[in-house]
Amino acid sequence: MLSESEKINSLIILGIQLIQVNDLDILMQKILSEARRFINADAGSIYLKKDNELTFSYTQNDTLEKRNSGDETLIYSTFTIPIDHKSIAGYVALSGRPLNISDVYQISETKPYQFTHQIDEISGYRSKSIVTVPLQNSKGNVIGILQVINAKDKSGNVIAFSTEAELMMMHFANIAVIALERAQMTRAIILRTIRMTQLHDPQETWGHVNRVAAYAVEVYERWAKKHNINADDIEKRIDILRMAAMLHDVGKIAISDLILKKPGRFNYDEYEIMKQHTVLGAKIFYDSQTDFDEAAYSVALNHHERWDGSGYPGHVNPMTGSPIEGFTLKNGRPRGKKGNEIPLYGRIVSLVDVYDALTSRRSYKEAWDEEKTLKAIQSSSGSQFDPELVDLFLDNMNIIRSIHERYSDD
Repeated sequence: MLSESEKINSLIILGIQLIQVNDLDILMQKILSEARRFINADAGSIYLKKDNELTFSYTQNDTLEKRNSGDETLIYSTFTIPIDHKSIAGYVALSGRPLNISDVYQISETKPYQFTHQIDEISGYRSKSIVTVPLQNSKGNVIGILQVINAKDKSGNVIAFSTEAELMMMHFANIAVIALERAQMTRAIILRTIRMTQLHDPQETWGHVNRVAAYAVEVYERWAKKHNINADDIEKRIDILRMAAMLHDVGKIAISDLILKKPGRFNYDEYEIMKQHTVLGAKIFYDSQTDFDEAAYSVALNHHERWDGSGYPGHVNPMTGSPIEGFTLKNGRPRGKKGNEIPLYGRIVSLVDVYDALTSRRSYKEAWDEEKTLKAIQSSSGSQFDPELVDLFLDNMNIIRSIHERYSDD
């Protein structure tokens, strides 16, 4: 448990850190984990307001993660709660006032709100003490809810949250709202860029780019932990990777509608033109100013390279499209990047992009089922895909399935 001085110092540092996080989903994860750490809470959730509902945007639970070996990260991702007086979260969102409840199973029947038992029943968890605070912007509008569950003492026993803990969460919520609004603005800019691509390419759905980004983050995080990457570096890199992965096909904005909207497979010449979207996308980020520019450049350029060297565009100068000196084949084409010549982010997005394409309906095919898709991924290990990444991906299918459900195109 943190001392009072440690809490104050942590809040100051956290305020600085949150401003540096760009991606909305990564930010919510950071907010929730830090909020729980400050007051030693076993679990918690962040809900974001959409229309007249609250949607579970991220959920953490130390007890369940230990029980399930960390495989149920997104178990509640599809749950929504109406904004009304009947539930705790709905009441706080509607009233704009926090609630600190010592035992949610002992709420008086005179209260307008009651605890929603459904989540505990599904997960097998036992909620008791809960603090729920509104995320309220400068205009006084509630944009979400922060909820922490089951305070623990030094011995690990569940206790009630103190009044001080409630005040701490209110202060934390104020910091979080500033960072959330900034992250939402960043996400909106990316969304508009993707929408421009969608005007040309009907396959570039909002669900597709979100799934590819979320899959990529999960694979990278597994890879980074396996390779003993520092936790702070992992957090910074997944923030950048998620945004870069969302823009992997941004170069398609420069490809003719006649090709992108063709109802069927491409002929040779059309495919050669389509392949240029990698170079065109990289051009947008060529003059790198930030780590994000560098990552987006790498993903756009390399997400169609193959582990065996037979991918595209290969070793090219993205500004000219010409082969780099020393990497030209006898036919004059650039040699494809092979193995670890392909940057890690490119190797990851290559894998998850193909997985999502196979499991999604296209103009020339129906969506494949999971069994057929996983067999295809496995059979391409060592040829199209990095074998290590394939293994990490296949070992992570519970979360992959949950992401697919969360960002469905339906």
